Amino acid sequence: MEILPMLPEHADEVLAIFQYGIDGGNATFDTAAPTWEAFSAGKLPEHRLVARDADRVLGWAALSPISPRPVLRGVAEVSIYIHPAAQGRGVGRALLGAVIDSSERGGLWTLQAGIFPENTASLRLHEALGFRVVGVRERMGRHEFGGGSRWRDVVFLERRSPLVD
Repeated sequence: MEILPMLPEHADEVLAIFQYGIDGGNATFDTAAPTWEAFSAGKLPEHRLVARDADRVLGWAALSPISPRPVLRGVAEVSIYIHPAAQGRGVGRALLGAVIDSSERGGLWTLQAGIFPENTASLRLHEALGFRVVGVRERMGRHEFGGGSRWRDVVFLERRSPLVD
């Protein structure tokens, strides 16, 4: 496995992995993967990575700005998605570690993540790599999934860089 910059040629696989996360029901409020153009526009270009084996993308991680305000230029939100067939093989740890390194090289001082409480694997991964639970945002939004709708809580985590001052 190698970690590489995410490029437009990865678009189909990246968006398919995003859709797998959506279809699983515990990754996002989104109901469908966006177009590549919309996806790409919302991510920081220098902080988008894929994990690849010899012939396919195993997962991806990317950072999104949380605000256009200059005072918050060093804060970004983490997204990380792993192909179902690659879960439990260290792909998430490698990607999250790499995007943390990328963020620190880029001068970002805080990464944040919002994770459904049911997504225990993602919560454990983030905590293992230095994120701490800040709180639970109760009834954050209504999740349209499986033909129904229900309120979902979101665990809010953050990681402050020990390297970026």
